[in-house]
Amino acid sequence: MKKNGILWVWVFLAGSFLLGAENVESNFPVITRLDVRDLAFNQYMADVENGRRRVANRARTGESASSLAEGLTVYAYTPNETDDIFSLAARCNIPYAALTTLNRMAHPGALTGTLLLPSVPGIFIPESPESDLERLLSSAREENTGVPITISHGGKKAGFLFIPGADFSPTERVFFLNFNFSFPLRTYRITSPFGLRRNPVTGTVKIHEGLDLAAPAGTDVFAARDGVVTDLGEDPIYGKYIVIRHGENWVSLYGHLSAIHTTLRSPVRTGDLIGKVGSTGQSTGPHLHFELRQNGRAQDPGKLLFRNNSR
Repeated sequence: MKKNGILWVWVFLAGSFLLGAENVESNFPVITRLDVRDLAFNQYMADVENGRRRVANRARTGESASSLAEGLTVYAYTPNETDDIFSLAARCNIPYAALTTLNRMAHPGALTGTLLLPSVPGIFIPESPESDLERLLSSAREENTGVPITISHGGKKAGFLFIPGADFSPTERVFFLNFNFSFPLRTYRITSPFGLRRNPVTGTVKIHEGLDLAAPAGTDVFAARDGVVTDLGEDPIYGKYIVIRHGENWVSLYGHLSAIHTTLRSPVRTGDLIGKVGSTGQSTGPHLHFELRQNGRAQDPGKLLFRNNSR
């Protein structure tokens, strides 16, 4: 359906997208499992085959972007713990660029909640880009190459510029695949990794939920990724500390600082100066205690940090 030149794609989803029982539809296209026993998945795969064929034949048929966008259908699927964006893309026979841009994923690790599955390959650029990847996508493409669409789910509307058949450029692909956290120090020495260890102050054996990065007192500490400062202050264990939220699922913590150079609720970008290395709190010498948490659970920073800094 078109309204004021914008194509509307109506999607009815279950779960967290629904605002109330009055929004529940009896025919919403929700896929419960990615196999032939699921009728919705069978229909989705038929839609994908049709969409891919139309895109592939576009040079011969001359089909317009608007016509391809009108054939777009969107389904919903909740990934399980073993799913990742690449295996899902392969199983659904749809490029991962289409999945990630429609779901506004800035990096491969951002796969959480209900996933929207488009039937036509292409790139979805939001009207209001928020992440660095979305800003890169927006700046690299002309508006006249795509079709403005609005996807409505759960009573909420999201506007995109849909470019049928488009895929990540080499630069965009590298940016997406390498969009990990950056090291918060330019020079450092890892003195205590993530995992089980004996606390050097108390002597107790417990999980060390971050990395200890030794550096001279006063060394600059930088934000590891774009985000917003949600907490800072002084703690008996962490000493002077900063907490930055990165989207809905990730937070980073910077502890034992000698000085804090940011303020509560301030937006920060990757590489912004936020503090100085110190030895405040429970510490045996100057170092930065750095933590990463996903949905409240500590993750090993060593597996997520993008090593583009000198040691």
